[in-house]
Amino acid sequence: MNVNMGPRGTWLLATLLMLGLCALAGAQKPGACQCSRLNPHNRVNCGFPGISGDDCFSRGCCFDSSVVGVPWCFNPLPKQESEECVMEVSARKDCGYPGISPEECESRKCCFSDTIPQVPWCFFPISVEDCHY
Repeated sequence: MNVNMGPRGTWLLATLLMLGLCALAGAQKPGACQCSRLNPHNRVNCGFPGISGDDCFSRGCCFDSSVVGVPWCFNPLPKQESEECVMEVSARKDCGYPGISPEECESRKCCFSDTIPQVPWCFFPISVEDCHY
């Protein structure tokens, strides 16, 4: 089978390849708290069997091979403005009241995130001393 893409098809293929490589290069290693504060049993796979730590981090994922029976390369917790505010939803301790504004929450020296309904949006930060890769 002979497929002739012609010059237009070749340029399209080259452009798509470059965009894909740029997207891969743009992945950033997640913060230590984004990885270490995630319960191992809540990990969502982000790699493939045998992936190296470097390959995993290059995808913007976390890597931890210390726990057997769970993914070693996994999606990080969502990034927050401060590493002290990165935590699983179940770890949030209420620091406000329903309907609190981000400004009022900040004045209490607490974290604010309203992206998930039915959980505290204003919550106490956690020290980053326990975060590690």
